[in-house]
Amino acid sequence: MYPITAYQTLNRSLLTLEMAISTVAFRYAKSLFDLAQEKNLTETLYSDMQLVGQTIGASRPLALMLRSPIVRNDKKAAVLRAIFGEWVNTLTMNFIDIVAKKNRDGILDAIANEFIRLYDQQQGIERATVITTTQLTDALRVRFKAIVANTTGSELVELEEKTDAKLIGGYILKLGDRQIDASVRSQLNNLRVTFLN
Repeated sequence: MYPITAYQTLNRSLLTLEMAISTVAFRYAKSLFDLAQEKNLTETLYSDMQLVGQTIGASRPLALMLRSPIVRNDKKAAVLRAIFGEWVNTLTMNFIDIVAKKNRDGILDAIANEFIRLYDQQQGIERATVITTTQLTDALRVRFKAIVANTTGSELVELEEKTDAKLIGGYILKLGDRQIDASVRSQLNNLRVTFLN
């Protein structure tokens, strides 16, 4: 038996933390989702959660501030109200206030993502990300959507498109926790490994 290294211990701790965050985020998102359905505001709150998730995801300073144990909760709540107050539904803003009071504002983006996942699940929507060297043509977009539809059996496919010049050529298709790496870079790495072995 090999001794457990500090790296393995850290990896296990991070995995446990991620699972705990995911569990808590799901509970908050499920409560909001159920309330949204009860109030017939599912579409509205879905748009709000997209805005919240995208805003936090696009602003590293905001994400760091929300996760900071040094910044007081009332300051975080005030910042969130200033950012989202006039753009989201009252129910969404009240929910954000509750999340801040419960000191869960550091996982607000995870809660938003869980809400979106619940909405997608209800609507039968599959989300995928395709990374290519250049922007997709309409024909390629149709092909990628067909690949996702054939893989998942879903007819509703939302495709997020990203470009990465480092790929050299080919594509990477991400679907949930699955990934198809058909990039030239990946193929070159595989050849390199083969030659080294």
